[in-house]
Amino acid sequence: MASGRPNQLFRNKSAKIAAIPMIVTALFVFVGGTIWTVVYSFTKSGLLPRLNWVGLDQYERLWATRKWLVAIENLAIYGVCMLVLVFVIGFILAALIDQKIRFENTIRTIILYPYALSFVVTGLVWQWMLNPEFGVQSIVRDLGWESFSFDPLYNADIAIYGVLIAGLWQGSGLVMVLMLAGLRGIDQEVWKAARVDGIPAWKTYIFIVIPMMRPVFITTLVLVVTGIVKLYDLIVAQTGGGPGISTEVPAKYVYDMMFSANNLGQGFAASTMMLVTVALIVIPWAVLEFGGKKHHG
Repeated sequence: MASGRPNQLFRNKSAKIAAIPMIVTALFVFVGGTIWTVVYSFTKSGLLPRLNWVGLDQYERLWATRKWLVAIENLAIYGVCMLVLVFVIGFILAALIDQKIRFENTIRTIILYPYALSFVVTGLVWQWMLNPEFGVQSIVRDLGWESFSFDPLYNADIAIYGVLIAGLWQGSGLVMVLMLAGLRGIDQEVWKAARVDGIPAWKTYIFIVIPMMRPVFITTLVLVVTGIVKLYDLIVAQTGGGPGISTEVPAKYVYDMMFSANNLGQGFAASTMMLVTVALIVIPWAVLEFGGKKHHG
């Protein structure tokens, strides 16, 4: 058994040698850049990075800044709503398309199309659609409902929900495709057995199908959550962080600190907090997916 391992190690030598530059680049750029960011988050760097150590001062200032707290609150609201709604909408759409409907390919393409657009385009499109002068509100009022009001981007209390609408419009298609792939991977014998036993369709989905789709749900969860943490261009294109700071998010805070306020230390500290958030999501996922498979094997 042990003698077979060296032979496996030297298999596909050409492919492994060809991958060395990519591995070295990844280690240098990603790992090196991450360490560099964390190290300089403990310094008082201004316009340029300087090793002027201040300990945890940048983190204390970060969590005492109202703009950062508002950004965290907005990300929490957006993230929770996005997670719940995008999973529900995506799964329902996938379940409907899985019924072998007519024009399935056309419908699937239409639903997935928004995901092919950049967040900047999506933000601009929904900025126009939610504009009270010529968007949804104007169209409905022209139809006779003069008292209709729908301008979330101009109301600081609900502006983040206007951003959420655009995010759902773009992200639901991807979740739908992933869920549809999971549903198509379910053995048809499962459905036949459920019908023979007289189990209603909704119970079949909840108690049989969804548990069998656990790997798909976990992968989708990681993709959606990492996208939520990185939320930036949609905010910039749609609201610019306004009205006021009502739609600020951590990624925009980092950009503003590093390139507008010339406060690299504060930006690095905020970036590190975002890195910790992503790590808390990705590491458990990796342990569950790869560690579980290795243990099982």
